[in-house]
Amino acid sequence: MSAHLGYVVASYGAALVAVATLIAWVVLDARARRRELRALEEAGIRRRSAGGGAP
Repeated sequence: MSAHLGYVVASYGAALVAVATLIAWVVLDARARRRELRALEEAGIRRRSAGGGAP
């Protein structure tokens, strides 16, 4: 084995944790935005892109 195996494994582990954290953050944030959008639409507030606006 290489003398640097510990460093390589630790680096890959840190990168894996960072990427997994970012993915979880994006997924959780997307769910929160969908909930907020649903609440706004139920309150009668519509998106501008829903149509009916000026060109």
